Amino acid sequence: MYRYDEFDAAFVRRRNAQFRQQVERRLSGALTEDEFRPLRLMNGLYLQLHAYMLRVAIPYGTLRPDQMRQLAMIAERWDKGYGHFTTRQNIQFNWPRLTDVPDILEALAEVGMHSIQTSGNTIRNVTADHFAGAAADEIEDPRPTAELIRQWSTDHPEFQFLPRKFKIGVTGAAHDRAVIRSHDIGLRIVRGGGGETGYEVLVGGGLGRTPMAGHVIRPFLKKADLLPYLEAIVSTYNLMGRRDNKFKARIKITVFENGLEKFREAVEARFAQTRREFGGADQARLREIAAHFAPPAFRTAPEDAFHAARERDPVFRAWTDTNLTAHRAPGHAIVTVSLKAHGATPGDATAAQMRLLADLAERYGYGELRISHEQNVILPHVHKSDLPALHAALRTEGLATANIGRISDIIACPGMDYCALATARSIPVAQAIATHFKAIGLEEEIGALKIKISGCINACGHHHVGHIGILGLDRAGVENYQITLGGDHTENFAIGERAGPGFAYDEVVPAIERLLRAYLALREDDSETFIEAFRRLGAAPFKAALYPEEKRRDAA
Repeated sequence: MYRYDEFDAAFVRRRNAQFRQQVERRLSGALTEDEFRPLRLMNGLYLQLHAYMLRVAIPYGTLRPDQMRQLAMIAERWDKGYGHFTTRQNIQFNWPRLTDVPDILEALAEVGMHSIQTSGNTIRNVTADHFAGAAADEIEDPRPTAELIRQWSTDHPEFQFLPRKFKIGVTGAAHDRAVIRSHDIGLRIVRGGGGETGYEVLVGGGLGRTPMAGHVIRPFLKKADLLPYLEAIVSTYNLMGRRDNKFKARIKITVFENGLEKFREAVEARFAQTRREFGGADQARLREIAAHFAPPAFRTAPEDAFHAARERDPVFRAWTDTNLTAHRAPGHAIVTVSLKAHGATPGDATAAQMRLLADLAERYGYGELRISHEQNVILPHVHKSDLPALHAALRTEGLATANIGRISDIIACPGMDYCALATARSIPVAQAIATHFKAIGLEEEIGALKIKISGCINACGHHHVGHIGILGLDRAGVENYQITLGGDHTENFAIGERAGPGFAYDEVVPAIERLLRAYLALREDDSETFIEAFRRLGAAPFKAALYPEEKRRDAA
């Protein structure tokens, strides 16, 4: 795992000292809130509905145990005892006092963390596959690439004031767990004809009010050309991107309005220049970075205890059925720890839970933790013989919910409970769905399902790519929830289609129940998932379930 060198550490110290002075000037009245706003956003500090919110970067979702413990300390000392993990693999603290933020930033710097470029019109936190370095289907660990991009993009002098925010996602596997088609730039590590690895480069993806899938701008890019090509894309966008309308300022609109071919021509012309400017130093740096991500020395041990525990303990067996993923190393598994206990706030973790996860990562997980864009925590390397003890420890802090990939494993943005941009609540909807389907005993029967909820059109909850997406809007002062069907965030990327008129808050759970009971009646057998049934049958039977005759009459 990458550790800051002196250059990184000195840079963060300078930024923190600078921001401390800016906070002091704001508190003294020397800076107005309007003057302070761009300065705080450059350091990940938002002013939300009730308080400031600090967004801390977790680059490509990778954490060390000491970093997780520091996050727990910050939650207890300066917040309300918990943090919220986000769909950008970051963590947010929702209640810090402005006077405390400089001290929080110094505490983060002690363990090689910061909040730089987690907001603003710049290149945001680089995300990656949360199973990186462990997944059985992986071609190559994408984290060295993501770290190289982080170093290149941090405080890049040309890209601090882009037309809009800019997001880059990287995957190294055939199965896309990084949602790369929803990014401004998506990168997939692939093999060329000669067996060498390079990148498939996508551009112009994004969700929000105008959801679009990224386009392949280069099917194969040599590794040595990565940073020059990224530089060419972002500088082209910086010149061509619209600044007259923030709703049309993202690169997806730039590509759409100009056409992919015209945009590609401009990028290639710029690339001819940038390629000469790099001179290979970036490749030497990539080799240095890659050395930090060498896999641990995986141990060997009998698996008898794992199999015996599965036989005797149905609770443990259910957890292993849902929360484990195949690992590339024999005898090991990838463990996804659910932060979605039924009725809990998706993505929230208490200080006690964070400390336990840090301890378990040291004891059983080779000292590694990951945060997923699905708002869960990953122990990427656990030997199967340790799983019974791990599961027992997770149960002590309510972290052993066996629901990964099920209806209660919901992605949800903070919504109107916290966010100043939100137009409806997200958290209570997620909680109501999770508890309802557990109560009526249908969660296991429904099986694999991705529900994603956003509290406004900005789509931080990724509702567009949920098998079932829920978008909360304001209709004349009343919360109204639109439902989309058929979205998919994987390599089979699809943007869901709106089913019809929205539902009142108290109508959402009954509507979802009608929809899923229809699915259970329509599926070919219990192995056909909801998204498979939707693709086979189309939207019509599911819309009919959502909108009974009286609802259709009301809509008309």
